[in-house]
Amino acid sequence: MGKLIIFSAPSGSGKSTIINYLLKQGLNLAFSISATSRPPRGTEQNGVEYFFLTPEEFRAKIEADEFLEYEEVYPGRFYGTLKSQVEVQSAQGQTVIFDVDVKGGVNIKKFYGDRALAVFIQPPSIEELRRRLEKRGTDAPEVIDSRVQRAEFELGFAPLYDVVIVNDDLQKAQAEALAVVQNFLSDEKTEA
Repeated sequence: MGKLIIFSAPSGSGKSTIINYLLKQGLNLAFSISATSRPPRGTEQNGVEYFFLTPEEFRAKIEADEFLEYEEVYPGRFYGTLKSQVEVQSAQGQTVIFDVDVKGGVNIKKFYGDRALAVFIQPPSIEELRRRLEKRGTDAPEVIDSRVQRAEFELGFAPLYDVVIVNDDLQKAQAEALAVVQNFLSDEKTEA
């Protein structure tokens, strides 16, 4: 069975950049394919980017306890991680990597225990996070305010993670993440 690596972080912390860096390091990492109740966008294909379900199908899978974690982001708009998909990828020997919110990350870690490594990417400060979000230029000021408020809440979950990496210098944070992941993957005692 493969191992699992969970990444969570407030928006603007550099999590996606760090994950994309790790995916290029030849570590046999494979993204967890999530399920969603939203329709496909552009060229998205079922089973590639997401598993596309109707809201009714999604609710039925929630009732059947088929998700490791899920969230109703907007009314009728769900995102979640199917246990069966993780096991399929894991059985193929892949190390499954998750990019999930803090609650989802904590739930996945609880479910898999030592088979999973939970990594929290933290901004150096809330002020720096706000600067990064403003510099992106992709969000309106009220969206940035809401992301910063959410980040303050999310930072409270950091102690529940195995490792916290402060991203005050991207190259340093990438190197630290790589070392932590390599160490976890080479540690045989978690295979038991």
